[in-house]
Amino acid sequence: MNYTIRQYQDSDFDQILPLCQKSYHLDEIGEDLLKEKIYEDPFYEQELVWVACDQEKIVGFLMGTCRMDIRGVNYGYVKMMAVDNAYRRNRIARSMYELLETELKQRKVDVMRLGDVPMNYFMPGIDPKYTPALCFAIRMGFDRFMDTSNLLVDLDNRDWNDPQKIEALKADKIEVCRATPEDKQELMDFAEEEWKLWQYELEMAYKAEPIGIHIAKLDGKIRAFSAHSANNKGLPWFGPMGTHPDLRGKGMGRVLLYHCLEDLKDIGYKTAIIPWVGPIDFYSHHTGAVVERIFWRYEKKLN
Repeated sequence: MNYTIRQYQDSDFDQILPLCQKSYHLDEIGEDLLKEKIYEDPFYEQELVWVACDQEKIVGFLMGTCRMDIRGVNYGYVKMMAVDNAYRRNRIARSMYELLETELKQRKVDVMRLGDVPMNYFMPGIDPKYTPALCFAIRMGFDRFMDTSNLLVDLDNRDWNDPQKIEALKADKIEVCRATPEDKQELMDFAEEEWKLWQYELEMAYKAEPIGIHIAKLDGKIRAFSAHSANNKGLPWFGPMGTHPDLRGKGMGRVLLYHCLEDLKDIGYKTAIIPWVGPIDFYSHHTGAVVERIFWRYEKKLN
């Protein structure tokens, strides 16, 4: 089967969208979401995105990106990849990936990963139900190193207000409120201390209407935050959330989480997605969240 590979052009988008929708058949990929994944990646580079063509028909798509110097490591990523079902097993994915890997090796990337791109990601790894993607990872020499999960919350099963806890926090001089434009610089400075990689997502949550961020202030200073609508447009995406280490255990996180879930409910969503979860017990206990999907994480050391 003959095909050619070239770099992605903006005019390719209308063919890429249905290709991704068919390849990611377990997920919802709308036009706005795909544009966000491509063009709103903070380090988007057109030269790291390839398409495979059978004459004028696009039959393959691979988007790469990189994040340099994350705690001293340079990471490269296959952010999204799709191949037309009728054209699989023709080395299309391999050929596109090898172009990406060659380029990123030249840039001194240390480690390649699949999917779990900080700041702007579609999924935090590979859902094993996408078995061809697992096979691709193995063939390309990637090693599975960790699992993670997305949780699902039923937003209609309860009222997300917690006035009793809010009053208890007030007694401790802690005020919970929606973030305002005037809070933005202080919030970004606060996030930089421990959650620098989340600053971009907070920027995105600031674009929601109303602002998709709630904060907790102790004596007027921000000490915790919780956000939604910071990733994956059109989906009820929760996070990120963070609390100053010295103030954990006071219940601020729960109240901020509830504020965000109430926002998502008000928008009209029936469920909320809590992605890339570490503390499953926290969310299960406070929201009744259940594990909806599992993701296997893969990496390959280059240098």
